[in-house]
Amino acid sequence: MDLVLWYAFLIVVAIILGSIKQINQYERGVKFMLGKYYQTIMPGWRLVFPVFQGLQKVDIRVKAVDVPLQEAITKDNVSAKVNAVIYYKVSDAAKAILEVENFKYAISQLAQTTMRNVVGQLELDQLLSNREQAADKIKLIVDEATDPWGIKVETVELKDVILPDDMQRTIGKQAEAERERRAVIIKAEGEKAAATNLALAAKMLSEQPGALHLRTLNALNDISSDQSNTIVFAVPLEILRAFERIAQK
Repeated sequence: MDLVLWYAFLIVVAIILGSIKQINQYERGVKFMLGKYYQTIMPGWRLVFPVFQGLQKVDIRVKAVDVPLQEAITKDNVSAKVNAVIYYKVSDAAKAILEVENFKYAISQLAQTTMRNVVGQLELDQLLSNREQAADKIKLIVDEATDPWGIKVETVELKDVILPDDMQRTIGKQAEAERERRAVIIKAEGEKAAATNLALAAKMLSEQPGALHLRTLNALNDISSDQSNTIVFAVPLEILRAFERIAQK
């Protein structure tokens, strides 16, 4: 009889030791009793008796889902390939187990379809210049859709936007034409400013007696400072006209 009790004691101890489950700090345990949801278990050592009870661990750390390249058509009918990365975490472990079969796969598929839909609502220029706005829109849609699953989407980042080769060449030509247009405008504005300054200088020289003569002497001084044997002497047109009138008399 004592031997039977001893064996029974050993069996009970073995069952208890086998029922001890460790849940780490970054995990939550979803406990089932006879196939029904019982409770969510916090970190530590917990007893989960076999046959009658079951346990599924859920990692609640932030996870990154790499959304593969998705080919989509923008609003202005341009083909583009876009990929992104989604950062999310489990906010309710029980919902993540009970409401969806495989929340990791479900989030990946949802992100792919959402990204294609959002790209289809944007024109190419909007997609290239406002990537943060597109990413925020994807985040909002995915976060609302995954809220019943106990998932919280932290952020969405668009990684690459790949365009066809012919479209890249077209955009390159457009950028080059835009740079040439700005260069022509800047050059024209410089010429306009130079003409305005020349007109102002001519007006000031004509209003002051002897100013033109002093300006001529200054120009001669600048020329003579050069190591050159050639001297150009500028004669005002008024002097030449005076000689012409004297000769006519």
